[in-house]
This record gives sequence, structure tokens and C-alpha cells, in this order.
Amino acid sequence: MQSETTEMVGKNIEIPLTDTPINKIYDVVIVGAGPVGLATAVGLRKRGIDNILVVDQARAFRRVGQVVDLLPNGLKALKYLDSNAYEAVKAASLTFANSQQSDDGKTGEVIEPKPPKASLEWVSKNFQGQRVRSISLSFDTWLKKYGEGRVSISWYDLQTTLRQQIPENQVKLNHRCIKVVDESENECVRLDCVSDASVEANPYAYWADGQNNIQLQDLDSTSQSPIAKSFRAKLVVAADGINSTVRKLLYTDSPNQAFAKPKYSGFAAIYCSEVLDIPNELRSYIEEKFLSGSPIVTVTNFKLSSSHAFSECPRIMLINRQSIGYLMHVHVPLHSVQGKSGCDLLDLALQELEKADFPDTLKELVQLSPPENVRQRPYYIHCAAISENSSATWSAGRVVLVGDAAHGMPPFMAQGANQGFEDAMVITTLIANIAKNNNWDNKQAIASAFEKYERLRRPFMEYVQEATLTQFPHKSDQAWQEYSQEVYTRDFEQVSTKFLV
Repeated sequence: MQSETTEMVGKNIEIPLTDTPINKIYDVVIVGAGPVGLATAVGLRKRGIDNILVVDQARAFRRVGQVVDLLPNGLKALKYLDSNAYEAVKAASLTFANSQQSDDGKTGEVIEPKPPKASLEWVSKNFQGQRVRSISLSFDTWLKKYGEGRVSISWYDLQTTLRQQIPENQVKLNHRCIKVVDESENECVRLDCVSDASVEANPYAYWADGQNNIQLQDLDSTSQSPIAKSFRAKLVVAADGINSTVRKLLYTDSPNQAFAKPKYSGFAAIYCSEVLDIPNELRSYIEEKFLSGSPIVTVTNFKLSSSHAFSECPRIMLINRQSIGYLMHVHVPLHSVQGKSGCDLLDLALQELEKADFPDTLKELVQLSPPENVRQRPYYIHCAAISENSSATWSAGRVVLVGDAAHGMPPFMAQGANQGFEDAMVITTLIANIAKNNNWDNKQAIASAFEKYERLRRPFMEYVQEATLTQFPHKSDQAWQEYSQEVYTRDFEQVSTKFLV
């Protein structure tokens, strides 16, 4: 063992570094234990690559995050990665009733999903309460149309289910990557990680409460000094989200420094989980005219949206649980939501509703929101399109970016996790080819594999991001059918045989 010092990113703090033995080199270290990082690990293990490690900065797996919609392309990619993981995720989803799964955090027997709940729909309505379009939430409906279904699952349950497919000792929490070093002499990359009692909140992927700005979140009452440890790997897959530390380390002090951090997309969300004390008359009106028993309904000014850009048309999603809540998507400057109080956010929401001529009943619902229950979240993006001045590739040497670390974007088309699973499918196939040909030390073979990954994925991500930011698939039935055909109906076995071998 050797010891040295390392410096935390953005802080002038030197920490004693506990180094791993030089003869301990992993084939792959995955940074990020979210669904995409874990799916990558599952796919590698399925292909016989067991000498892997997943590291994550979280001190514990906690029930955070919202509901994730896994659509046909994401489920196809997951099934390609590992059919057992696919079945386990289906069984754990909200779509299937009465499913049960081992809760011991270890790899367990896959439980067959039970029959799905009764068919539900996500309905879009105009101001008169008339249905304009709807999207089925039924697994079987999507299966019949696109050759694979659709499920909804909480982010935590998705993470937990995938984690259960991996041996416990291959996932290390409380290891925040702070440095990436190319050790050419050892034919590997060294990752320096720090374990600390407090971590910095993510300013790019979080819901802010009132005037609570980015803070250090103490997740352990026991104060302890940071401890640094290094790991070595032949390859590093960075799946550490839109605020990716690895991306920053790759791009900082390079011509691509401007692309190290995500950019504000221009869109933000204003969210209230529960509106309290709704007068009975108003509640009855909203339930009868808009909700009509649906779990979620989107309301927008469709007359305005037909003649204006998507960015000029705020939408409000009414969420029908035991109580009524809402989520608004608005196109506003970043400073208008960041660091604002609940009262300020309510004023902004009402201004946006007024500009788009929303009915008084919906404005009254928003006005009743308790300010302390109101959250805001700006949406950020890593643009997939390469500008003339950009050469910001998704890889450098032995390191490659996947998921939101490569191309994070707003959730309007529900493609974040799904596209991340597609990345995992492609990158695990290419890494499996490297292993099969024993090319771990062949820099040219590695560079060629990562270039192939980007050539395959980047143009498609440009298309998905355009759909997300402009909502062009919703302009007409034909546009939706063309988008659905492009995104949902691909044969990944055929793609693998044609492009990835």
C-alpha cells in the first residue's frame, strides 16, 4: 500500500490517500449507482465480466426520486442487458399489482409479475374539460403496438431491484469520485474517491423548498474526517448523472471546459404535492370536469399551442391521489425560480397561467397552495448536438460517459432512464467485445469501441432531445406515429448484430 495526498474538487483540502495495491485492477469501475450505472453492471456481469465495481457518493440508499416511466425502448434495452433483471423490474413496478420481491438487498429469485391493474390513461384536456388526446398506461396496450410494454416504477424501487441483481460487495457507497488519473504505465485509470459525513446537494437535479438554496446535507450525525481511497480500472463508465463529476474532470482545463457543467434548458417545474383545504364546490368541479377518475391529467391551452411554440405554452398536470396536487412546466428565466420563496413561486405560477388564459378554477386551485408545500426545479441539459466550436466527445482514453452524464435533458418525453438503458446496452456490448478479444490493453481498440458507441447513440439523442424541447411529436397524430415508430419499435438484437459486433 502506498499513501499520498489528493485534493477535493473545488476545495483546497488535502486528504491522506489510501491507495489500493497496484496488482488490484478492476476490468471496469462504474461511477454512479443509479439505475443506469446498475443496469450497466448487470449487463457486464451477464456477459461474464465479473471483475467490476460500482461506486457512488450516497451514504445510503434512500427512498428518493419520483416515478419513472419505462417505455418499450427502455424495457427492450433492459431485457437485452439481462432478462432476469427485466422480469424483476416488471414485478416491482407500480403497473403490476400484488407483486412481491425479496427485500434483503441481495440477489434473489425472480418473482413473476402478477396481472396488471385495470387499464388507466394519462389524458390531456383543453380548458373546457374535453379530451384532446390520451396515452394508455396499460402494459398490454403498449406491448401490442410496439412489441414491448410500459411500466411505471418509483426511482428507488428501480434502483433497489437492479441492485439486488449484483453481489453486495461490488457496490460501494460513500465513495465520491474527486479525481481521474490516466496511469499509462499501468495500462489503467486511477479513480480517487473521498468518503465524508456530508455531501454537497446536487444543484442540477433536485427539488428546492422555498428559499432553501444548495446546502451541505449532513446524512450522519457522527462527525468524521474525510477519508480518500483510490481504485484502478482498465475502463471507467461514468453514470453519475447530469451533475457528473467525471464529466467535469474530463472537460475542465480543456478546450471543452464550457461543456463541463450542464446548461439550463429554459424550462422549470413548479410542484405542489398536495393542495389543502380545497372548497368542496371547487374540488367537485375539478374532479368532474378535468380528472374524471384519471390518476393524472394534463391541461393546457391547445388553441395557443397549435399556433405557438411549445416553450410559450405552460402545462399543468393535475395529480389525483388521496388529495389533489399539481406540477407545472413553464418556460422562464432561471433567476425567476432559483432561490425563490414559496410565495414568489406561486406568484410566478399564477402569472404564467394568466398569460396563457387558464380558467379561473385552475388559478384558484394554485392560489390555494400552501407556500411551504411548493417546490421548484429547473431542468438542465447536456446538448447532444455538436456545434462548430465543440469537440466535446463522450469519452477520453479509457473513460466513457453514459446516461445523463452524457446527454441529460428535461423529462417531458420520459426518455431519460430509457435512453440511459440504451446507452448501457450499447456500451456493455462493446466492452464485452473488448473482453472477448482480450483488448483491455489495446488503446486503439478501446478508442474505436467508444467512437462506435458515440456514432450510434449521439445522432439518435439529438432527435430525442429535439422532441423533448419542442414537443413536435404531439403536433399531430402522424407526427406521433412517426416518433413512436422511430423510438419504440426498434429491434435491438438487429441493431447489435449490425452495428456492435
